[in-house]
Amino acid sequence: MEKGSSNSNYKVCVTGGAGYIGSSLIKKLLNQGCFVHATLRNLNDHSKVQHLKGLNGAEERLKLFEADMYKAEEFEPAIQGCDFVFHVATPMMHTEGHKYDNRVDATIDAARSIAAACSRSGTVKRLIYTASVMAASPLKDDIDGRSGFKEFMDETCWTPLNLSIAYQNNFLEEYTRAKTLSEKEILSSFDNSSSGGGMEVVTLACGLVGGENTIPCMTGSVAVFLSPLTNDDFAYNSLKFLEELLAKIPIVHIEDVCNAHIFCMKQVSMSGRFLCANGYASTADIASYYQKKYPQYSVKKEYLEGPKRETKWGSSLLAEKGFEYEGHWNLVLDDCIGFARKLEILS
Repeated sequence: MEKGSSNSNYKVCVTGGAGYIGSSLIKKLLNQGCFVHATLRNLNDHSKVQHLKGLNGAEERLKLFEADMYKAEEFEPAIQGCDFVFHVATPMMHTEGHKYDNRVDATIDAARSIAAACSRSGTVKRLIYTASVMAASPLKDDIDGRSGFKEFMDETCWTPLNLSIAYQNNFLEEYTRAKTLSEKEILSSFDNSSSGGGMEVVTLACGLVGGENTIPCMTGSVAVFLSPLTNDDFAYNSLKFLEELLAKIPIVHIEDVCNAHIFCMKQVSMSGRFLCANGYASTADIASYYQKKYPQYSVKKEYLEGPKRETKWGSSLLAEKGFEYEGHWNLVLDDCIGFARKLEILS
């Protein structure tokens, strides 16, 4: 799966180290022998700090830093001296009392500041940004998205701004704008050949991520996957919004997400935009899978119905680089079920 440099003694920075992807990535990086600088918004959050300190190799090779996306200058100490930076953090809620009016502006400014800090460091070879497929809608380019979807969803797709589509709410609209504009900011304002001083930038636009969490608590994306079984209205609304935005749901296992990040680090040279998912299913496909494989759980009839769109998953750039996925979309759903059972969310 991985080719290129095999050096395991890299010093790396992971922003958003307490999150679902961040903590899983840190665990894998430590297991591969890397020295890790991880940022958390609050070092006084005992449960998150102790979890990270308890990872294998953490005592010798993990250093924690406090940094807040609303105070982007705080990330610079964690970046200094690192070979690679994984910018995973993104604010899920708006924090009042700062110079930003909303989390969209905070996310964009933090991306800009972190990229600049990487450039100033003189050591960072590559910045790898955890982007989202929510920034890659295959809706045709018109004002309101009513012309339908393109034939394929791939790296050429960008989500039109100021959309008003079914199942949209303030949280989803802001998150979509934040991830779209911050990815564009990193790709457009950072010239790999000049202003970066040779530093490369990769954006890895991940699908809806599922699988077991390293921290024993439910994550937002896993809750979205489970919503046809839990009847969580907010989470199911998010699932339907993704379908309206992306034609179908791009799905990826947490293990593949972490492996893809590390793959992007280990290449001798790599830059640009890559979508990351190993499945493309409708909400009805997901509900039908649950109904057939887990008949002990009740699935509402309306969840088994939905639009039948012809848009296909057309992203192949990551595979062309040599990356191989391990978990098909049905494994993601199975692992979400298993994780929910461990947490006793599903009996």
